[in-house]
Amino acid sequence: MSTPSFDPSQLTRDHVLRALRHIDRQGLNLPPSTVYDLVYRGRRYPPRPVAQLAYRLATGQTDAKWPLPAGGPTNGLLEHLDFTVATKRPSLANSPLDNDVATQQAMQDLYTGRPSDTAPIEKAKGQKLEVQEPVSSYNLPPITPYDRATALQELFVSEQKLDDTLSALRRRRNLILYGPPGTGKTFLARRLAWLELGSTDITRVELVQFHPSYSYEDFVQGFRPDAQGNFRLTLGVLLEFCHRATQEPDKPYFLLIDEINRGNLSRIFGELFLLLEADKRGPAHAVRLPYSPPHVPRFFVPENLYVIGTMNTADRSLAPLDYALRRRFAFVKMQPEFGAPLQSFLTQKGVPAAVITRLVTRLTELNQAISDDPDLGEDFQLGHSYFCQPPTNSAAADSWLTLVLEQEIAPLLDEYWLDQPAKAAAHKKRLLR
Repeated sequence: MSTPSFDPSQLTRDHVLRALRHIDRQGLNLPPSTVYDLVYRGRRYPPRPVAQLAYRLATGQTDAKWPLPAGGPTNGLLEHLDFTVATKRPSLANSPLDNDVATQQAMQDLYTGRPSDTAPIEKAKGQKLEVQEPVSSYNLPPITPYDRATALQELFVSEQKLDDTLSALRRRRNLILYGPPGTGKTFLARRLAWLELGSTDITRVELVQFHPSYSYEDFVQGFRPDAQGNFRLTLGVLLEFCHRATQEPDKPYFLLIDEINRGNLSRIFGELFLLLEADKRGPAHAVRLPYSPPHVPRFFVPENLYVIGTMNTADRSLAPLDYALRRRFAFVKMQPEFGAPLQSFLTQKGVPAAVITRLVTRLTELNQAISDDPDLGEDFQLGHSYFCQPPTNSAAADSWLTLVLEQEIAPLLDEYWLDQPAKAAAHKKRLLR
């Protein structure tokens, strides 16, 4: 076989496009790549076989061998022709490429992206191809004073319960607000922080939400890729916030964790089970974190950090809280409040008395039925926050209430009585009558 005099650098984008069209028309079954794919118009192709076919079409020799090795050389040439080369999607279990140990050992020799000093691709009009995330354009809300009187005006809790909740937060420094959906848990958590701060200073309040994919690396620290594709030890939300808190030890800082029971708590918290205890705060109880090198100072939770979590008791997909975590938090139960505070609030918003009476009567009856059901119980009652944003036009209040009941409450009843559709239908009929 004669070696073609055609140099690989002479390959053009048109040659590659011809190869891709040929592959699609003929339905060629190319040998799959191990790590990288050429992505074009939503389809994925193995880079080196595509380059070899383009090379053969360009040289007119059907047995010509592509002279460049797989990985960096081939991928770099294709990218120079303005094609996208991306990491392969994970392969299915038991596929031919699954558990390919030899390939894993050879990973260090494979393509890892363009060198950082490579000049950016020039577009047709001489403009540089630049990619970056959009810059945030919003401004932080102004800081305003926040006191006890303001809190009691917008919180549907008694003065005694507010005092007891604040007392638990100050005593344990860790608090969980738990209860049925719509009882204002997250709303109260933020207001508790504001009360202790004396203002709505959100720079000292951090909100995160746990979910099944949330991990120790997200919350504490772990190795994450940077803009250059290199993995670096990166602080998680908690460590970054603790470092900020230590800069102002005389001012409280509040970490709010929404849906705290949706995450794998043992995996997320790790050694934080120890450091969160009220009597284990400060540098005297510092520990070395698993990812930190020996020369890095040990980590501790500062005494001015408070943690407030919220927990929805009606989520059936959740396992019980880890007992080790339970012992480190105070728990305050939140309940639906359809009494005088909510009724007074709706009256101030211009909701007619007849609509308020209908709302309170229907929800009180429904919650009683839910509490009496042996398969549900009071943890599945429906809270008042569904009705805290009435329309500004009082004439639209009756229609607003009907839509909330039809579009937000009724679908929940179908979920509650999923195996008893007749019972769900009966409760929806009474609710909407």
